[in-house]
Amino acid sequence: MTRTLYLHGFASSPQSRKAQYFAANIPDLIIPDLNQEDFGSLTISRQLKQIKPLLTEPSYIIGSSLGGLTAAILAEQCPEQVKKIVLLAPAFQFTTNWRRRLGETTITQWQQETYLPVFHYSYQREIPLHYSFFQDAETYANYAFKNKTSTLILHGIHDETVPIQVSENYSHNRPWTKLISLDSDHSLGNCLETLLQETKQFLFGV
Repeated sequence: MTRTLYLHGFASSPQSRKAQYFAANIPDLIIPDLNQEDFGSLTISRQLKQIKPLLTEPSYIIGSSLGGLTAAILAEQCPEQVKKIVLLAPAFQFTTNWRRRLGETTITQWQQETYLPVFHYSYQREIPLHYSFFQDAETYANYAFKNKTSTLILHGIHDETVPIQVSENYSHNRPWTKLISLDSDHSLGNCLETLLQETKQFLFGV
């Protein structure tokens, strides 16, 4: 028996459109709430700590954006438990992209003021996010992925949040990784049927 988990993205939740679409079409899909009712103290390390106890049997992980990065790290750290991963617009080079989007002035201000207001799409309001989120993410900035876990990546060619180049770079010289480029943006919202079909074929052979 193989367990299948879905890790939602940053400032999202198990109630997101994508998560619910997968839940409706993959039986017994586990979708943990990575917000843990405390989005303000979110870190990647906290997500890893939350998910590892769920890997009590061979598992597949589907991860969206930051959840995709978390899934890749879990595959590296728990190779005996994580058998396959599906990464939807995975947030590789995460802090590099945040520095590009926010600018160094905002990053410095965030560090000085401790909190940065971030719009949470599921809660539909701004929530102050602690600087420890960015500080913790920096520790994974140059993470050396050496595992050979069978991997499928689906990424939009119009993604302005996480450029598809990061997935192209990750896939390069990793023959166990398949990258599918889609005519979409970061949300991949116009490709849900394709995401599901490719995921089910990759994970379950159906």
